[in-house]
Amino acid sequence: MDGFLSALAISFAVVFVAELGDKSQLMALTFATRYRPWTVLAGITVATALVHAVSVGIGYGLGAALPTGWISLLAGLAFLAFGAWTLRGDTLTEDERGKAERASGSAMLAVGGAFFLAELGDKTMLATITLATQHGWFGTWLGSTVGMVAADALAIMVGRLLGRHLPEKAIKYGAAALFAIFGIWLIVEAVAELT
Repeated sequence: MDGFLSALAISFAVVFVAELGDKSQLMALTFATRYRPWTVLAGITVATALVHAVSVGIGYGLGAALPTGWISLLAGLAFLAFGAWTLRGDTLTEDERGKAERASGSAMLAVGGAFFLAELGDKTMLATITLATQHGWFGTWLGSTVGMVAADALAIMVGRLLGRHLPEKAIKYGAAALFAIFGIWLIVEAVAELT
């Protein structure tokens, strides 16, 4: 039991601190200005649990790393698409906007997909792999998942507060710009790693 608690505490602390100011936290803030907070949190939780399960499996079982260059390239292209989608999506009528907000399934898939791609090869994934090579797999998985979700929940709260005070156009252009920045950032990282 001491090994489990140690793995839980260490992985929670490492991933929580690593996530502060990370692009994933900025993504959570951005999504929270557009979707319901529980939908965003659910998407983040599912994606994080899956990515960290893969991380723990690699770290604990194989001790190898994923080809992060290609994953970063795919994630970067996806972020550019999310940015374009954000800009295009503003032609909704009030009735359509209400339906979109109630349709939490598609929003949860968008959030979960974006987070899944963003976290593959990210520093928190690599940290989780490293921790899993030294600590128990379950404690590492649980601690890293809860640590990341807790850090992103802070961003969601900030996003909801900003969303009440910012004009809709500022949110739209800001969100599209953030997605584009993330996309370009990931593509540059991928090209640097692949060359």
